[in-house]
Amino acid sequence: MEKNDNSTYQIETKELVKVAASGWLGTAMEFMDFQLYSLAAAIVFNKIFFPNASPAMGLIMSMGTYGAGYVARLVGAYMFGRIGDKMGRRTVLFVTITLMGLASTLIGFLPTYEKVGILAPIGLVVLRIFQGLGAGAEISGAGVMVAEFSKVKTRGLIGSLVCLGTSSGTLLANLIWTIILTNIKGNDLLTWGWRIPFFASFIVMIAAILIRMFVKESPVMEEKKKLLLKEREEIGKNSKPVKAERKGKKSFLVALGLRFGQAGNSGVLQTYLAGFVVTVLLMQKTVATNANIISSLVSFITIPVVGYLGDKFGRRKIYMILSFAMAVYAIPMMMMINSKNVVLLTIGLVIGLNVGCQGMFALENVMLSELFGSKNRVTLVSLAKEIAGLIATGFGPLIAASWVSAVSGSWVPIAIMLIIFSLSTFFSAYVSEDVTGRDLNDLDDAA
Repeated sequence: MEKNDNSTYQIETKELVKVAASGWLGTAMEFMDFQLYSLAAAIVFNKIFFPNASPAMGLIMSMGTYGAGYVARLVGAYMFGRIGDKMGRRTVLFVTITLMGLASTLIGFLPTYEKVGILAPIGLVVLRIFQGLGAGAEISGAGVMVAEFSKVKTRGLIGSLVCLGTSSGTLLANLIWTIILTNIKGNDLLTWGWRIPFFASFIVMIAAILIRMFVKESPVMEEKKKLLLKEREEIGKNSKPVKAERKGKKSFLVALGLRFGQAGNSGVLQTYLAGFVVTVLLMQKTVATNANIISSLVSFITIPVVGYLGDKFGRRKIYMILSFAMAVYAIPMMMMINSKNVVLLTIGLVIGLNVGCQGMFALENVMLSELFGSKNRVTLVSLAKEIAGLIATGFGPLIAASWVSAVSGSWVPIAIMLIIFSLSTFFSAYVSEDVTGRDLNDLDDAA
């Protein structure tokens, strides 16, 4: 049993392992669903659900249904975030993983446009909405839970290990799609082959639920109850009205900016580029999936290294380094991708994903948890993630598809979008305070 450096509660190592495993599985499932849908939208959904549209317009419409899920995520972030702050982190994580897993599995049972007409894309949008509701607070709740269980000195490293769920989920989704695209061709892929990846969500959901049954509530919740009671007693003793402090505005804006850059880069690199490679560069469908698989494998080193560096040198400083590097790298990376050379494309995309997506994500859960006080932490972390995600990841691929189509397949709009996303994170980190190691029992936000 280890005592946290900055608080009154004690942490059992075995409990931290269960919490980390639970968070890892939930994150893996969210990103598996994310990548399963992303690749399906880029590769087959335009033919299955929008067969009467041109290839370019079909890709745009597929990305539009992808964006619908991000609108629902915002609603889920507030609704389930409030439950997480009022009733407990553990409670909300049961609901989110179940809702997310069932919606993803049911996508695999949807009839095609050929069978039921307009009802097919409508059904796709409805399930994306339910999937989004659950995802709205899943990764935020899991990230907060792990941060609140971790020791101060290793909080970033432990939190980053949970982020390995992104690599695990992305890797699994890409492996499944690569196997399917390699072995199932033509009409078989469009009738039943595309359904197989979505059935896999059910297995991950069951595993996550089983682990979460044996996880305790966050120790910060118990401490929060005591601090809130003490706060009410002090207010009751004060005969004069207490003027509430307006704290948290800067913390929320910083959190939005940090998330906006990472989410935007992810939407463009992990979602849109799969379609760009196939429909614009006219390369094999497996080129993008293979690059994502290699990137996921490399990130098993990148993510914990970045988490460790955040603990050692401060998360703000590492955020600035990674985001500025991605802004500088955007143009040479797109030149490598546009060369149509498989080796150059793969190297370019792997570096971009590890710097601009997985690297920054390794810092995100913990730094956002440290920016906010325990009173409304799950709600504010969830809202910051989902508002930025709605704009950047929900509509970024749609904007990229439309912009590239408007300029006859040029890669320049993609590079511009990556630079804008990355600089937004750089500026947000620059104006932020370094909250590395902050006591998570504090009721108030950092700034």
